[in-house]
Amino acid sequence: MLEVTGLHVAYGGIQAVRSITFHVNQGETVALIGANGAGKSSTLKAIARVIDAVGGDVHFCGEKISKIAPHDVIRKGIALVPEGRGVFSRLTVLENLYMGAYIHDSAVNVEKDLKMVFGYFPRLKERESQLAGTLSGGEQQMLAIGRALMSRPKMLLLDEPSMGLAPIMVQKIFEVVRAVAADGMTILLIEQNAKLALQCSQRGYVMESGEITLNGDSASLLDDPKVRAAYLGE
Repeated sequence: MLEVTGLHVAYGGIQAVRSITFHVNQGETVALIGANGAGKSSTLKAIARVIDAVGGDVHFCGEKISKIAPHDVIRKGIALVPEGRGVFSRLTVLENLYMGAYIHDSAVNVEKDLKMVFGYFPRLKERESQLAGTLSGGEQQMLAIGRALMSRPKMLLLDEPSMGLAPIMVQKIFEVVRAVAADGMTILLIEQNAKLALQCSQRGYVMESGEITLNGDSASLLDDPKVRAAYLGE
């Protein structure tokens, strides 16, 4: 579904991503792990066209998307859940969710999608009239994922969904990530908790200093001595 070839991202003279190549198959959950500053978030932002890559190509469902506008990436079926959530703090939960559905014309389908999101996140239904900026960090993360789902994506890009959350909320968020994946969603996941990321994915890529240094099925990476030493605290 997603094919990234020779992707290169730079900020001035800083090389953040160095000509990486990888792919994500339809229906897969793929983890991208690595230390802070490895280039993971820059990779997702470049795919979503939030930032411009300086080299390489991105193909989605066989179509080149590496030069199109960010809003057209959403229309093609890719939704980014950014690091830090990025909710509209002065809008209500419900208004945030409707913002995620702006590309759709059918009110009937939008309401259907809203019920779907509330099914995944009953807490959001309870808070639908509350300003997003007053939610807890975990609730804001639920809202960010729910808003992305409202665009009816073919693929979710999840950037650090557990960052700053209490363990019980991390568990809830990843229960939903697994449920969404089980319902057929394709997911590219960046997660600071490498063990958790690999446990809920089929394959993984390890990034170091802007390059992919290791890849394979998630079970093999969990057993790899280098991965265990560098990212699993062993």
